[in-house]
Amino acid sequence: MALTLTQLRTFAQIARLGSVTAAARSLSVSVPAVSAVVGALRDELGDQLFFRTGSGITLTPGGRVLADHAEEIVGRTQAIRRDVAHAGADDRELRVLATAAFAESAAGRLFDAFARWVPSDSVAVIVEAADDIATLLRERAYDIALGARPALAASPGFDVVPFFKYRRIMVAAPDHPLARSGEELTLRQLRSTPWFCGPGGFEHLTEEGRWFGRITELPTVIELTSETDAVSAVAGGEGIMLAYEHIVAPRLRERGSDSADLVRLPVEGTPLSGLWSATTLDGGRAPASARLLQRFVTTARATTAMVSASGSRGLSRRGNKFHVALWS
Repeated sequence: MALTLTQLRTFAQIARLGSVTAAARSLSVSVPAVSAVVGALRDELGDQLFFRTGSGITLTPGGRVLADHAEEIVGRTQAIRRDVAHAGADDRELRVLATAAFAESAAGRLFDAFARWVPSDSVAVIVEAADDIATLLRERAYDIALGARPALAASPGFDVVPFFKYRRIMVAAPDHPLARSGEELTLRQLRSTPWFCGPGGFEHLTEEGRWFGRITELPTVIELTSETDAVSAVAGGEGIMLAYEHIVAPRLRERGSDSADLVRLPVEGTPLSGLWSATTLDGGRAPASARLLQRFVTTARATTAMVSASGSRGLSRRGNKFHVALWS
């Protein structure tokens, strides 16, 4: 006898709720009907699957395996139904949560490349705080999050795929007083000069945020409306900045550029390495368009686009919202 979707859905509910009675109630069926499904599964699989205890049930090793597979299959089935139901819809908007630094530094070129990779679609990209990723995805306010990953404590239930490794370096104008030192600078030496950053500042879920959070005597941090503005302020001699290395590299004097207007400061603890991730709900619960984007961002084509020197790096914005029309 083949396992049925009804059996798998029923067992997934038993495992999740820890009770045959609670599973019957959630499925709007009788307790004997659920017990009959359990009996059939035990006969088919040759495993007791779970034992009753004073506080509910305890899954056997085989029961845990079945529960994992059942949860995944049920989730994928729901995703298939949702995707098929919306396959013919005229408006197929993909809702993307982007953390601020990713939105400005890479999103424009990434979505330009994605537009050439997919037949057609519509994308709404909205900047949110990294702290809110887990909650907003669980509430299905967004289909996918790009940039920082959700906190580890909140990660169960998500498919988190790293897609871009970046480095942050400390930079200043060539004539800045700190640029004259040939030795490694301590964080204490940087305390008296302003630090510039883009919107969102040093979000603590990012590697640079964790690094900044370990500084005991904090400097003055000036948060501007964009990282581009922050780099311009630093190049003008107004302070220093923890910048993306791949973005400012052409402007570094050490690279020999004729238009070099920045130098890298040798600061303890830098360069910082970090990862951008693409996060969706797991178990097939994300829409097909989100899973497609999640696969695309890991490709060489996507990486090449994000580090390219041509095209618009960010997205033109109104408030914190971006709308991107994609076409083939």
